[in-house]
Amino acid sequence: MNKTKLADIILLLVAFIWGATFVIVQNAISFLPPHTFNCIRFLFATCFLASWLLLFHREELKQFNKKVFFAGFILGLWLFIGYAFQTLGLVYTTSSKAGFITGLSVVLVPLFTFLIFQIKPKIQAVLGVVLATAGLYMLTLSGNSSLNIGDLFVLICALGFALHIVFTGKFSNHYPTLLLTVLQISFVTLFSGISAFLLEDWEIVFHSSVVLQGEVLIALLITSIFATALAFFAQTYFQRFTSAVHTALIFAMEPVFAAVTAYIVLQESLSMKGFIGSLLIFSGMILAELPSIKRKQKTATITE
Repeated sequence: MNKTKLADIILLLVAFIWGATFVIVQNAISFLPPHTFNCIRFLFATCFLASWLLLFHREELKQFNKKVFFAGFILGLWLFIGYAFQTLGLVYTTSSKAGFITGLSVVLVPLFTFLIFQIKPKIQAVLGVVLATAGLYMLTLSGNSSLNIGDLFVLICALGFALHIVFTGKFSNHYPTLLLTVLQISFVTLFSGISAFLLEDWEIVFHSSVVLQGEVLIALLITSIFATALAFFAQTYFQRFTSAVHTALIFAMEPVFAAVTAYIVLQESLSMKGFIGSLLIFSGMILAELPSIKRKQKTATITE
């Protein structure tokens, strides 16, 4: 199996983990404020990966410099913006609309890739983005399509997630994976902590009746290790073997996995419209996998 195919599988697994843990996070946030929860979640993940770095990959610390620090800051900033504005937007808009608007990062990634790095996506990827966007619409958007301030906040969230994918593609080839991952999630911890201090009742974390809730402890353990530490390490490492546009298409499967998990765990039914939307997203991924026409023509010419 070549590295590109392996990267696709691993990134799809990351999307599955994020989608499958959505129900867990949603439940935990009913006990802890969102920024406070994210601060603890990313703090645990930082401690886990930092310990791994110090114990088994200390040689990466020799490559620490201003450039990798800046790269970690940029990735952490965009990632925090994604999480923060999604949370803020959910106060004013519905989860279905938020899911669709967040999914628009699939459209924004090829746009930013072209505008920032002048990299044109192949036609199959563009068509795949169109299919995935249509699928996201059918899967998540409710009948009420009127816009409000919450939708604007979630759009900023989509910008953050899209730029995180774009810049991960840029930096992942130049810096040690573990060191870069530790830096970016450290900055998310810092930014989330500042937001919690300024905007939330963060002192609730010192109430044992809240923090020691089984749902909260399980959510923190699963999300910090699997959905944060390992997931972002995997993205940072494997995205170097594929394009940012392709990564965005794979991550468009997250709401599909979330819907499936909700069906299994909460017995939430998936409508025919939602099923068709999921199928369109999957079709968009498959279409993006097809070899380009130019490559086919080149291969045919060589064969002749």
